[in-house]
Amino acid sequence: MTYDSSSGQIIILNGAPRSGKSSIANAIQEHFDGPWMNLGVDTYNEMTPERYLPGIGLRPGGERPDLEEMVPFFYVALYESIAIHAGLGLNVVADLGHHDSYSQPLGILADCARRLEGLPVLFVGVRCPIEVILKRRDIPSPGRHTLYVRATEDEAVPNPVQLWQEQVHIPGIYDLEVDTSVLTPFECAEAIRQRLDLGIPEPSAFERIAAMR
Repeated sequence: MTYDSSSGQIIILNGAPRSGKSSIANAIQEHFDGPWMNLGVDTYNEMTPERYLPGIGLRPGGERPDLEEMVPFFYVALYESIAIHAGLGLNVVADLGHHDSYSQPLGILADCARRLEGLPVLFVGVRCPIEVILKRRDIPSPGRHTLYVRATEDEAVPNPVQLWQEQVHIPGIYDLEVDTSVLTPFECAEAIRQRLDLGIPEPSAFERIAAMR
């Protein structure tokens, strides 16, 4: 696909909580040329009313069906905002955790991909072994200390953590994948830069996902 040269570049980082997405987004903002706007889950949830949290960060398992009705609308608003920013020539990086393990399938990822049709999108899978994620959950994180489920003597791998690991990378269609257990955030950002320099694959991951029904 030929993109409008005036459009900003979009990078979607997809992975489980504590997989390192936010650190990669920060590295992109710090080291890439031009302004890179971060429109990820943390940014979006900061403006989401508390009674609707965790909003688009609702974890897999269908444990909050009372919130699920709003989640697709939140994603629509977020992705339409991403499209507007890119359409105005601003680069966007968004760190998210897409899954479809709600009380019933919602098909959010394919819908989001269709909303970015005609824009240059690099979809990056951020991988990290579950044992590393569990260690990171024990590290204090300002503003998030109540959000992360941690291992206990009775449950070495909490079910929500296992579900994230299993569900967040379905269907597993990416333009690039990085492993934050072996690469630093800067190295991940450099891998992303190199992929952009080579050009987004054709068809792109989002074009393939958008075609799914």
